[in-house]
This record gives sequence, C-alpha cells and structure tokens, in this order.
Amino acid sequence: MKVVAFNGSPRKNGNTYHAIQTVFDELKKEDIKTELVQLGGSNIKGCRACYKCFEKKNRRCIQDDALNLFVKKMIDSEGIIIGSPTYFSNVSTEVKALIERAGLVSRANNNLFKRKVGAAVVAARRAGATHVYSSINFFFGIGHMIIPGSSYWNLGIGKNPGDVLKDEEGMATFRDLGQNMAWLLKKLYG
Repeated sequence: MKVVAFNGSPRKNGNTYHAIQTVFDELKKEDIKTELVQLGGSNIKGCRACYKCFEKKNRRCIQDDALNLFVKKMIDSEGIIIGSPTYFSNVSTEVKALIERAGLVSRANNNLFKRKVGAAVVAARRAGATHVYSSINFFFGIGHMIIPGSSYWNLGIGKNPGDVLKDEEGMATFRDLGQNMAWLLKKLYG
C-alpha cells in the first residue's frame, strides 16, 4: 500500500511539511509506503474549463505542466493526502489548481480516485483553517473517496517554519489521523 501526499506550501520544510511528516510517521509504523510531492511553488495552473478531458477520456489534462504526473501518482496510490497552508482562509493556489484539474480529470474518467482514502492536512498561523480543511475534503467527497476522521479537525497552528511542532493538540490530531488512515487502508486494501 502507498500514500502520496502533496505539500501545497511553497515552504518545502514549513509547517505543512511537518504536519504531513507526522502523519507519515504513523503510516510507516504500519509498513505503508509514503511519497511526498512538493506541489507548492510548482508551475501548476488552474483549470481552463475546456473539457477536453471529457472528450478524450484518457486520464489526462491537455495543459502542459506537472498535473498529469500528479494524477498518475494519485491513481497509483491507495491513499492521498493534500496538505495546504491557510492563505486568506483558503488553500494555496497550487492546491486549488490540483483540486480543480485532478478533480475534473477524475470525473471525466469514471471517478479515478473512487474508494481511495483521502486526508486533508492543514497548517495555519491563527485562523481560517477549517475552511481550508473543508475545501480539501469537498474534493475527496465528490470524488467518491473515503475520509478518515481524527481526534479534531486536521489542522496545526504555527507561524514560522517548525512552529506547528509546538502545537501539542495539532500534533496529536495528525498522529491520530495517521493511525486511523493506516487502519482504514488495511481494512480496504490489506
């Protein structure tokens, strides 16, 4: 089994990264393979609503950037984590582009991510994180994916890179998420 995570923060080693790694630590304890994709700072662009993916039905977007590689990684994994910092109470632009385009390609091809396990991981300086959490989970929900719960919403608080590690409740939430995600993956795919 494998889980691919997309770090939607341009800070490669920022709070979103540390939150994802905390979930990964729990998955690795259960011998689940993990892969981190640095999405933030990539050249991924938003959807143009051309609907070529519905015409071609080839599991691809016609735009020439990394999105098709990201979709392939999602198809090849049993679990998907999307991590985002909180920017003005919303996901980063790269996460929004991933959600828009991967979501449309998936729907155009008979829901490519159906019954995969999806988890949102969110970092925030102070507030707005529940909207980010919801935005990511809306993507999972409309894609027929299964969303594991945790002891709280999957968010951690911290301003500077690494500050999220000081958020004890946030870290416990990410650990619980990793354990629940591992349990669910094993029930579905073990």
